[in-house]
Amino acid sequence: MHPSLNRWLRNILAGAALLTAFQTLAEVESGFKPLFNGKSLDGWTTVGKVGDGYQVENNMIVCPKKGGGNLLTEKEYANFILRLEFRLEPGSNNGVGIRAPLSGDIAYTGMEIQVLDDTAEIYKDIKPWQHHGSIYNVVAAKPGHLKPVGEWNTEEIVAEGRHIKITLNGQVIVNTHLNDVKDIETLQKHPGLLRERGHIGFLGHDAYAAFRNIRIKELAEDQRKDNVPPAGFKALFDGKTLNNWKGLVADPIKRAKMTPEQLAAEQVKADEKMRAHWHANEGELQFDGKGDNLCTAEDYGDYELYVDWKITDKGDSGIYLRGSPQVQIWDRADTGPNPKALGSGGLYNNQKNPSEPLINADASVGKWNTFRILMMGNRVTVFLNGQMVVNDTVLENYWDRSQPIFPSGSIELQNHGNFLWFKNVYVRPLSPLAKK
Repeated sequence: MHPSLNRWLRNILAGAALLTAFQTLAEVESGFKPLFNGKSLDGWTTVGKVGDGYQVENNMIVCPKKGGGNLLTEKEYANFILRLEFRLEPGSNNGVGIRAPLSGDIAYTGMEIQVLDDTAEIYKDIKPWQHHGSIYNVVAAKPGHLKPVGEWNTEEIVAEGRHIKITLNGQVIVNTHLNDVKDIETLQKHPGLLRERGHIGFLGHDAYAAFRNIRIKELAEDQRKDNVPPAGFKALFDGKTLNNWKGLVADPIKRAKMTPEQLAAEQVKADEKMRAHWHANEGELQFDGKGDNLCTAEDYGDYELYVDWKITDKGDSGIYLRGSPQVQIWDRADTGPNPKALGSGGLYNNQKNPSEPLINADASVGKWNTFRILMMGNRVTVFLNGQMVVNDTVLENYWDRSQPIFPSGSIELQNHGNFLWFKNVYVRPLSPLAKK
């Protein structure tokens, strides 16, 4: 073969081999797919670009000095295994965003896995949760497993439900369950911990970082049977009985004025009425459109509540927190009580503080919806069908607006005279029960 032809063929084969390596690296790891094609930022979007943003160099995504912003996948992911390699320079600072929205500070509205040269002198006084691999401001990683600056590191991030596991260069540096996070201040700062899906990306901080061989394997979403609580939660409804529930007796202020004997007598009447109209049927809590609210037998203070609900046309309901109304449930098309065609999840009875949902996130009438509600102090955060509709907003005391919401009280399923369905009613207490 002619020497020039031989060189040409070798170059072609070398180029093809390099391209094939990037295309098949994810494929040889069963179920993995590349997030980066090595040539362009197709499939990615930049939010809040700084300087030159992100660049593609030699099969790498590079955040240059004085560059960055957030580079996020166009696709959203729920449960996954993410694998990548990264290289740092002295003082490098970046982050891997997971389950991130396209807006806000992702360290708080989603989650940021810290990418940091924590050996640099400028970082000698950082807090434990700032070390490389930490869930920023939430969970500290084990330090000391980065390779020397300038060398390539390998990292794996597993997000499966609320279990987060991070492995750096073969060493597990984070292995945590987010339901173990019960600090009220942390939860109020980080509503993104409740997000079940979102974008993946890199969070630049005006410092160099390079990433390559970025691939992902999607994992199945939670397939638990109905009314079986996730780890850390207690089931308030067992799918078969009305255990854990009672009928409604007046309002919290009126109940507080009753003698124990009066309250007991009224509770007997309320329970009889409750059992006539609320029923456990085929794994669902069903209400026939008559009667009063259904109340938890126990009181709760600070907690996370998970509940699925369904309504009919013109349906109108809500969730009372600590016996106070209410996180709203209603039909967006029922313009009589809902002239603005608002979605569910807002704090309907607020007057001084926001009452409307941030966005409309309801499923169609007749389909199941899911609330995740954080009740902490006098503030509420609400996710509806995975979308934040209320962010750390004060819930006002409807019964006595001169005082804050009661420190504890029952969780109530409210009705306005229509058929209602609930299931998967779970609570995760966050602090000892406060005294009234």
